[in-house]
Amino acid sequence: MSSAILDYKNIIRIIGLIILAIAFSWFGEILNLPIPYLLIPLFLGVLVVVIEKKPQPLPKLFSIIGQAIIAIVTASRFSVETFTQAQDFFFPLLFCILITATLSLINGYIIYKWANIDLATSFLGCIPGAGPSLVAMSEDMGADAIAVAVLQYLRILMVSVIIPIIASFYSNQTSTSPIIVTTNQQLLPSLPLIVNIILISIFVFISIKIGEKIQLPSNLFLAPFFCGLLIFSFSPYEIDIPSYIFRGGLLLLGLSIGVKFEVETIQKLLKAVLIEVGLVLLLIFTCFLAGYGFHLMTKIDTLTALLGSTPGGLTAMMATVIELGGDSALVLTMQMMRMLLILTLSPFFAASLMKKSSETTQN
Repeated sequence: MSSAILDYKNIIRIIGLIILAIAFSWFGEILNLPIPYLLIPLFLGVLVVVIEKKPQPLPKLFSIIGQAIIAIVTASRFSVETFTQAQDFFFPLLFCILITATLSLINGYIIYKWANIDLATSFLGCIPGAGPSLVAMSEDMGADAIAVAVLQYLRILMVSVIIPIIASFYSNQTSTSPIIVTTNQQLLPSLPLIVNIILISIFVFISIKIGEKIQLPSNLFLAPFFCGLLIFSFSPYEIDIPSYIFRGGLLLLGLSIGVKFEVETIQKLLKAVLIEVGLVLLLIFTCFLAGYGFHLMTKIDTLTALLGSTPGGLTAMMATVIELGGDSALVLTMQMMRMLLILTLSPFFAASLMKKSSETTQN
């Protein structure tokens, strides 16, 4: 009887947390805070842990659903047009990505050495682009998801504030171009929303099971992501995912991460944040040099090359290129191709780091 009462109290507690998370996230959206439906529930969960003085994990299903939704929505942002345009500038684009990735790895290693944060967490926290996706996959990989979120969104905040200011010096108000939305241009028949959700859920479930069989790193994110790429590329029907479903996925993931917080990590995070500020400034400077090199190699205008080479902050970069003038389609392509490579390669690299770290510890 007592266990039944305990379960009942826990259910009421979870419902209350979700209602509070929705209310505060909605208010954060009104205030134009960055990624409110992920960050506000995450910090709400941390606050609850601090008040209750112990972690209170939510059911694992919450995190699984959150990761799957984020993975599917991330996959929906890619299209055949993205890859077609990227092939025209493949080698210069690869050069920019390699420069950014190399410096990010160095940043991660410095934080690992100086802030006493494990290597996989430092690596995932410093990789630029795909912030919510990297936070989503970090939990499945055994990394500290809160540390990853803090490092990721500190970088995004700095990039979103600093780069538009610098880019304004390269503005060209005479040449503006609209955003090209990467969706299928053909008019396809649509299915009812509930049918879409059921079909996607079935495919995602199957993909996760296949991922488990082949031991895919970060399976709970990558399996739905690859599944989504196939669905959106070859589906004969129009598939629409409402924004409120994506927000719900962010909220579930953020809350499930936040309530696992351990108070002892505060000191490590403060040190990591101070180090990260300096490293992000260096990363921004290096990416600008890489962007200028892209401009010299391709003769693309300087503004477009710089904004396409930034270390993340996709939304802010798209808003900036439209406001200041430039090739918004190319900026979107450059940012999305880097995101695709990051999402594909990061889990394998991080899994390799964790394996080596485990072997070193055992020896």
